[in-house]
Amino acid sequence: MLIALVGYMGSGKSTVGQALAKDLGLPFLDFDSFIENRLGQSIPEIFAARGELFFRRTEHELLKELLAEGPQLVLALGGGTPCYAGNMDLLLQHTPHVVYLQLSVGALTRRLETGQAQRPLIAHISAEELPEFIGKHLFERAPFYAQAPITIRVEGQGVAAVVAEIKNLLV
Repeated sequence: MLIALVGYMGSGKSTVGQALAKDLGLPFLDFDSFIENRLGQSIPEIFAARGELFFRRTEHELLKELLAEGPQLVLALGGGTPCYAGNMDLLLQHTPHVVYLQLSVGALTRRLETGQAQRPLIAHISAEELPEFIGKHLFERAPFYAQAPITIRVEGQGVAAVVAEIKNLLV
C-alpha cells in the first residue's frame, strides 16, 4: 500500500507520516530528504544554486521514478510537490490513498515561525508578512490539495489522533 501525505509546509506530513508508517508496519519516506540525498544538497542549497525551476523539474522526475517502482510505504511530500508538473494527477494514478493534512493560516504561521530560516520559500518573509504570504500561497495551492480523496483537519489534534483518523478512512 502506498499512502501519500500532502499539505502545506508545516502541516505535519513528516511527523504524522513517521507515526503512521510505524503503526502500519510500512517504511516511511520524506520526499524532500529523498531529493536531498539524490542531489547531494539540501533543499535551500538547491534553490539558491539552481533555482526553483530546476528543483521542480527534478522533483517531478524523481517522483515519476519513485512511483514507477510501485513502492509500499508512507510518503510525505513537499508542500509544493502536488502543485507542479501534473504531480497530483501522477500520485492519484498510483494510489487512492492521498491524504491532505489541512491546517488554518494561523496554525501554519505559528508552526512555521520557528524554523522559517530553513525553508527557502519563506526565509526572506518578515514575521509581520508571514500570515499574509501563507494565506495567499495556501489559496493558490488549495485546488491541488483539494484533489486528495482524504482530507484531515489536523488543527488541535495530536499525532496519534490524526494517525487513527487516517487509518479509519483507509479501510
